[in-house]
Amino acid sequence: MRTESNTDENSPTALVPEIVPQSPWRVTGVEVLPGFRLQVACTDSLKGVVDMSALVHSPKAGVFAALADPRMFAQVKIEHGAVTWPGELDLAPDAMHTAIREHGEWALQ
Repeated sequence: MRTESNTDENSPTALVPEIVPQSPWRVTGVEVLPGFRLQVACTDSLKGVVDMSALVHSPKAGVFAALADPRMFAQVKIEHGAVTWPGELDLAPDAMHTAIREHGEWALQ
């Protein structure tokens, strides 16, 4: 009969390996380029350019019109694997990844 219990033996973490997000489209790096463009890198080592110049100057820019201010555009950052700006503006990382993989660039209009 056992007199001591081994809590690690029956621990759920001992049975299941740690889950680490591996989505290839997660953004790991972003750099502002001239002309309202971004250089992005993803978890699968894919790199490419996001060209937002047409979108931010379009009459149909909607909430993205705020990014026509270069100071606002330069406030880009990564949150939870997505490119974001203040004011809850963000880009769909999966769509970005697909376009860059297919064309080397994602041109938003």
